[in-house]
Amino acid sequence: MTTAPGLPDPGRCAVMGVLNVTPDSFSDGGRYEFEADALVHAHRMWQRGADLIDVGGESTRPGASRVDAETEIERVLPVIRALASDGVAMSVDTTRAAVAAAALEAGAQVINDVSGGLADPDMARVAAESGVPWVLMHWRGHSKDMNALATYDDVVTEVRDELTARVDAALAAGVRAEAIVLDPGLGFAKRAEHDWALLSRLDVLLALGFPVLVGASRKRFLGRLLADADGEPRQASEREDATAAVSTLAAAAGAWGVRVHEVGASLDAVAVAAAWQSGVVRVDPSSPANTGSTGSPDA
Repeated sequence: MTTAPGLPDPGRCAVMGVLNVTPDSFSDGGRYEFEADALVHAHRMWQRGADLIDVGGESTRPGASRVDAETEIERVLPVIRALASDGVAMSVDTTRAAVAAAALEAGAQVINDVSGGLADPDMARVAAESGVPWVLMHWRGHSKDMNALATYDDVVTEVRDELTARVDAALAAGVRAEAIVLDPGLGFAKRAEHDWALLSRLDVLLALGFPVLVGASRKRFLGRLLADADGEPRQASEREDATAAVSTLAAAAGAWGVRVHEVGASLDAVAVAAAWQSGVVRVDPSSPANTGSTGSPDA
């Protein structure tokens, strides 16, 4: 498939690193709220090999309250400007057209819209005029309302059809087909059984002919899967192995990319998936693993 300029195509499943410059995101809220901390973390992910840094200034965790556009812009723009000056490729994680437009002007290259264009009708215009890739996620409502909207007769079919409607609306607004990326929206107006059903039938979304982004990192359905003997879900910080497993399987299924908090484990995961599928190992001579090593062959 042909994709718009600005969408990474590393020859394997792309890895998007999450950078939440918020005080209240579900997993890392407050850790990168301040610009200096955010920049250190972003550079660490970029140097590790992330293909895109996804900068967001508003939490979309279940139950989160909204912030206004001015606050969101104040949070993301200094970080985006600084990273752009260092040559870091970025997406902006926002549902607001004004934030997306400001972020693109500051140096972001991709719009990652968890509402799929539903939260702000003007987003389609910004995407069409800029020509940048636009991630359309499946969405049924804002964070405070989404749990009540997790009702489906056939989640795979309904998510496919609702995403198709978002694609049709984007195309009608002048967005080029090659600029569109789809995201099933794991955890957004979905219960754990919905998330697993969508992952097991990722082929249904891939059949629509657009790149697919999978965002499973540290989410509730993984915590519930890994609950202890008392039924207590595993903490978000302890879901990295499960996240990497999803990255491996999503890559093997044909996903264009995965969105994760810990890029190192998922970069390893997608490399394994690529080698498993092709039987060919692509060696990057600049990789730390391939420079200056004189170790003995593997046993």
